[in-house]
Amino acid sequence: MRFPSSLIWIILLTITVSACATTNSTSTPLPPADPATEEVSPPEDTTAPTEAAAPDDAPAPAEATPTLLPAEAPPPGAESQFSTDFSKHSVPYDEILSGGPPKDGIPALDDPQFITVEEANEWLESQEPIILVKIGDDAQAYPLQILMWHEIANATVGDVPVTVTFCPLCNTGISFERTFDGQVLDFGTTGRLRNSNLIMYDRQTETWWQQATGEAMAGEYTGRRLTPVPSFMISWEDFKTAYPGGKVLSKETGYNRSYGRNPYGGYDNINSSPFLFSGELPEGDLPPMARVLTVEIDDEAVGYPYQVLEEVHVVNDTVGGTDLVVIWDAGTASALDAGSVAGGRDVGAAVTFSREVDGQTLTFTFDGENILDEQTESVWNVLGQAVSGPLAGSQLTPITSINHFWFSWAAFRPETRIYEGE
Repeated sequence: MRFPSSLIWIILLTITVSACATTNSTSTPLPPADPATEEVSPPEDTTAPTEAAAPDDAPAPAEATPTLLPAEAPPPGAESQFSTDFSKHSVPYDEILSGGPPKDGIPALDDPQFITVEEANEWLESQEPIILVKIGDDAQAYPLQILMWHEIANATVGDVPVTVTFCPLCNTGISFERTFDGQVLDFGTTGRLRNSNLIMYDRQTETWWQQATGEAMAGEYTGRRLTPVPSFMISWEDFKTAYPGGKVLSKETGYNRSYGRNPYGGYDNINSSPFLFSGELPEGDLPPMARVLTVEIDDEAVGYPYQVLEEVHVVNDTVGGTDLVVIWDAGTASALDAGSVAGGRDVGAAVTFSREVDGQTLTFTFDGENILDEQTESVWNVLGQAVSGPLAGSQLTPITSINHFWFSWAAFRPETRIYEGE
């Protein structure tokens, strides 16, 4: 498989200019590359919104005893940019590649501003993908048209310090608690990649963290893991329908970026190859660039290919002893397909929930039109909300699940079970 030459030039041009970007939103930023020329014209969406559970009872950061590797020279240029303790690391440094920009060359949003749904509706289209994070009554939407230019937003949701992250090369949108070891961490971009995935660092200790897994790979916290916060990649229509009083990340970021344009146009192509990936491509029938939704519970990992989910709409499964349901519905655009974020093809949205409601384990089915549970024949939407029937008004409990391109997740969890249908 060949990576499109036009895409390579677009990404390299974007990286080159991004490397000159200011690293502080209070400074005067330089204009970025403008790889796309078409105006944003996203399609419509028909999905409904989802809700992330508050992480009040989430487990504390994992207290692992890391397997440290022998001392070796850190990645080129790292010692001059970071105060990280590079003598402490759990991955070989030759697995780490430069993505082009230097430290903070892709600037994180440290003081994100928010606007109302009514204001955001003037420039967001219904099918456009956003990341939803909800804690308590605080529902926040992070449009990918903004986040793909910054990759990290250090925010607070429902009084909980949270970092919302997106790695365009892997299609991974993941949120984590920022409170760690009794202090609140602020995250930035290292400008480095491992298995094509974003490597973050925290500004308090300058430990390096792998975005895909939340694991620390170099520095003081090596071997430790951030606590994930359930967040879901859904459509703008989903969010504004469910949370008309919610908050939306503003385009007034302090940076001059071509928000709405996709600098990775054509990347979401099942026949293309991963960019800046030096690992072994996964074997088997599932293409490396296939979209999957992954769930990992108690050391068991499962991947649900979108091509299967689109056929069945609903999957009842048990992972790590937890009975769960994966629900898919059409209506969400790919952010990495067309020249505009919202103009991508419809790939749908997939979310994961516990099947237990009021002490009863439900079994879900798709009748060709609606998702129902077999026990009460209540009708449910893609966001785990019962919309009619005896359980109307009930909400399924979200389970952390993450969108990936298959190559990305397989590089970190090669033992993953692939759901192939019943």
